[in-house]
Amino acid sequence: MSQLFSALTIRSAHMRNRLWVAPMCQYSAQNGMPGEWHHVHLAQFASGGAGLVISEATAVSPEGRISPEDTGIWNDEQRDAWKPIVAAIHSRGAVAGIQLAHAGRKGSTWSPFSGHHGTVPPADGGWEPVAPSAIAYEGYAVPRELTAFEIDQVVADFGAAARRAVEAGFVVLEVHAAHGYLLHQFLSPLANTRTDEYGGPLSGRAHLLLRVVDAVRREVPEAALFVRFSGTDWAEGGWTIEETVQVAQWAAEHGADFFDISSGGLVAHQQISAGPGYQVPLARRLHEAGLPVSAVGLIDSGAQAEQVLVDGDADAVMAAREWLRDPHFALRAAGELGVSAPWPPQYERAARRH
Repeated sequence: MSQLFSALTIRSAHMRNRLWVAPMCQYSAQNGMPGEWHHVHLAQFASGGAGLVISEATAVSPEGRISPEDTGIWNDEQRDAWKPIVAAIHSRGAVAGIQLAHAGRKGSTWSPFSGHHGTVPPADGGWEPVAPSAIAYEGYAVPRELTAFEIDQVVADFGAAARRAVEAGFVVLEVHAAHGYLLHQFLSPLANTRTDEYGGPLSGRAHLLLRVVDAVRREVPEAALFVRFSGTDWAEGGWTIEETVQVAQWAAEHGADFFDISSGGLVAHQQISAGPGYQVPLARRLHEAGLPVSAVGLIDSGAQAEQVLVDGDADAVMAAREWLRDPHFALRAAGELGVSAPWPPQYERAARRH
């Protein structure tokens, strides 16, 4: 029996296996609207056997985008544009998830396809970035510190986006608190020097995230709610795995169901040594604390993914780049492990080479 190809149910989400597609920004939207590229991009992973397909970081407000080309779900028109994409994922046997995000001080930046780097000026479609404190990410514009009233609006935006996401048909919602974006900025003392209720000790720095979890759970009690954390900043004086475990426990008490553990992204110069499965030990720390968790980070074969679960490091595996290289990664992994996995009828003639 393969653990990787065993089913997993989280609230209303029933995943056929535990090899999932992590969110990957495409920088291909206009006015926050997903389009034909997103439809084909995401649906192909479902055809390729994924158990769960999570869309890219999707902004809860216009200023929450990373770049002007990011997708959004801050209005009903965007919600309706997501509907056929979600239906395509579900019709192919996978579960559709969406990552709800706010970029904070890393917002209004040029896409990687633009040939530019840094902050997009308003004249070119950019906007003023915001953050917990007026501390810039290296090479980007200094952000404006959010007021308490504006923080309330961020919470409301996450709640409204969650409601629209479920109306669009998404079954899994992931709150993005990783990779140096707004919620991660509040969590890390390297980006948050506030002295009010949203700064200082860990409980203060975690306050916004827990309010967001409350707002999402209140709006969509039936949805499976994930939180993505960076397990560490990989920087002296920054966010740590011990803090991640504690805040994840608090988030679980507030209604979060599952945790997706990545790392880094808060500072430009990270003390990191990447290699196969290099982030798996971070997921293991949460799993040892009794929290349901997925692992990610240079996982590119069925055997490697299976071993993560066999070793008890995580409950599921997410991958990103390997799905881009091979949109049928799950079907390939099943073959590597000698497991029977359902192929789309249209592709069954290719299931066996002989």
